[in-house]
This record gives sequence, structure tokens and C-alpha cells, in this order.
Amino acid sequence: MTPRSDRGGIVFVTIGVGLFSTSAVLVRLAVPHSAFEITFGRMVVAAAFVAVIAVATGVRLDFRAGEIGRFALYGLITAAHFLLYIWSLDYTTIAHSLALVYTAPIFVTIFAAVLLRESFPLRALSGIPIVLIGIAILTGLEARLDPRMLVGDAMAIGSAVCLGLYSVAGRRERTRQPLLRYATGVYGAAALWLIPTAALSLTGWHGLGPALSIVAMGIFPLGIGHTLYNASLRRVHPTLVNLVATQEVTGGVILGALILGEMPSPSSAIGAVLTIAGVALVLLTAPRRTEGESRTERGRTP
Repeated sequence: MTPRSDRGGIVFVTIGVGLFSTSAVLVRLAVPHSAFEITFGRMVVAAAFVAVIAVATGVRLDFRAGEIGRFALYGLITAAHFLLYIWSLDYTTIAHSLALVYTAPIFVTIFAAVLLRESFPLRALSGIPIVLIGIAILTGLEARLDPRMLVGDAMAIGSAVCLGLYSVAGRRERTRQPLLRYATGVYGAAALWLIPTAALSLTGWHGLGPALSIVAMGIFPLGIGHTLYNASLRRVHPTLVNLVATQEVTGGVILGALILGEMPSPSSAIGAVLTIAGVALVLLTAPRRTEGESRTERGRTP
């Protein structure tokens, strides 16, 4: 991996973060549709959107029989990540949910080491605690807990685990699948998994505004944002990509203030500064290439 590839990967995920920072506001605007309807709708729209771009750019979508099982698994993980996050908000606070979902860099690091044999130097992990502390302050963790909140918190942790697996899957497929083909398959498979829950939780038509919010979620934070996120996973270690992605919280706070009038508190501002500082520390100390990539290159040397 070259420094130019590193920079390209960071640019991709940075743009992606800016786009999927809109997700929280769009979810708010999509109410009163259920979490199941919202998740299914955004997956369908994203799959169709990316498929159109793939076909227009000459990327073939002829999935082979031997790939169906793999894409079914990736789709299930993806569906679970998005659904568990949105569903958790019915049980716990946004503060708890966001803080717990963005423990994902820990799971990404573990899964990348175990499943991909791609370790991440300890010196480059020094920023992770700073990022997590910043997110906790930014989202305003609450001391209050009850059984219902614990259920929501468990869902948010499940979403974080799924995000870790989703990130590793995107990294694993980088040499097997063209990006747009991979994204179309994963989003489409996720939509298929969500059909039963969406059908059982239909709440009816709630007007053009909520419907357009779901369409916008499918195109911008998912169809474009997460596809760029997957593009970044092909160039940069998934831990690094995921740490940059934690800035969705910062972007969400800013957009909430500008669009919904929800002004951040002083603690939120401090948290945002800490998360940015933590990500910057990791970026500055991260290696140019992972140990796994170095071994691969050595193996290719005559």
C-alpha cells in the first residue's frame, strides 16, 4: 500500500462520514415509520441506486451460485448492524446508543487480527481510548439505567459487533469483487433479510416527507457514504477507517444544531475536540502498510 493509497482511503472515508452524518437527522424526519420499515427502505433504495451506477459504468452484476452464501452472510450482518442501531433508539437514549455503537473500533481491531491476520501496532492504538472518551462526553452519557435501557444498550453493542464484522467483510472482499458489485450485493442481500420484519411492522403511508427522508437515507448516507466507506476499507486498515468513521457523531451534532436547532452543550464541544484529537493521533502514528500487506508483498517477491 502506497502513501497515495493511504491518502485516498482517508479521503474516501472522510467524505463518507460527512454523508452518513446526515443519517440521524433523516431518521428523525422519517418518523412515524417503524425502525424496520426505515431500515428496509433505505437498503432497497441503496441497492437500486448502486446497481444503476454499476450497470452504467459497465460493472457486471452476474453473481455466481458459489457466491450466494457469502453474500447472504454479509447481508445478514449489514442488516443487523443498521436495524439494531435504529431499533435500540426505541429502548435507550441516543446518548447510550451512539456511545456504544462507536465502540466498534475495538471489535474491528480484534476481528481484523483474528480473521484477516492484519495486526495494528500498539502505538497506533493509543488514540482509541481518547476517541471513546470523547464520544462518551459528546453524547452526554447518563447514569440512569433500567431494564428497558439495558435491552437498548445490548442492541447498540450488537450493532457495534456487526459493524466490526461488516468492516472486516468489506476488507476481505477487496481483491475478489469490484466495489460496486460488492456494495450492490451486500445492500440487496440485507434488504432481502429485512422483508419479513418490515412486512410485519407496516405502519402505512405517512406522507411524502417521511418517504423522501427514507429515500434520501438510501442514497446519501448509505448508497454513497457507505460505498465510499467500503472503498476506503480496500486501501486502509479497517481500524483506521472505523476510527475516522466515529466522527459521524460530531457531524450529527453539528447537523442537529443547524437543521433541528439542537445546540450542543459545552460538554459536547469538549467531546468533539477529544474525538478529533484521538483520530488525529491514530492517523499520525499509523503505519503506511499493515503487517499482513507487508507479508503478502514479500511473498510476491521473486
